[in-house]
Amino acid sequence: MLAPKILVMAGSLRKGSSNARLAALAAKELALAEADITRISFADYSLPLFDADLMADSGLPRAAVELKTMLAAHQGVFIASPEYSASVSPLVKNAIDWVSRPRDRSEASYATFKGRVFALGAAANGAAGGLRGLMALRQVLELGCGALVIPEQINVGRAAQAFDDMDNLKEESLTAALKALVRRLIDMANLMPRATN
Repeated sequence: MLAPKILVMAGSLRKGSSNARLAALAAKELALAEADITRISFADYSLPLFDADLMADSGLPRAAVELKTMLAAHQGVFIASPEYSASVSPLVKNAIDWVSRPRDRSEASYATFKGRVFALGAAANGAAGGLRGLMALRQVLELGCGALVIPEQINVGRAAQAFDDMDNLKEESLTAALKALVRRLIDMANLMPRATN
């Protein structure tokens, strides 16, 4: 069986971001489990704030088209996203808003989110980690976009102290949870249709 293609991204551009560390660790675990991974940064897909008038006048921004194409080429997606004001990262939400829009009349809204499986993670400095942000992101993806989101997730609290010098998680229970999530993502991604292009 071909290795599933998994896209890995962090919903933060901050230098030293704990979510970027979590995304990197997920990518490492996915590679060890022999998935075909692509790790991207939202820094490479600079998008204006979503504006329907801008889209009507100019169409989708080039970065949105590129991100949409990247998403469509993978069967699975891992997102490590911080929590902002008890909700989803504005960087991630803005990208979802742009990518969810059709490019032409024959394409249904949210088509890019269907036919692939998502796994979610968060790292935050509070004791509760990014739990509220994960709940909000799950709602956006599942209810808003019709995506399939794995019930399990990885939530790293007290993130500033959660990683060792090698960027591995210190707590064995979190390491086990990440490995289980990665395995579930691979198993589910293997059931998804593969891109034809």
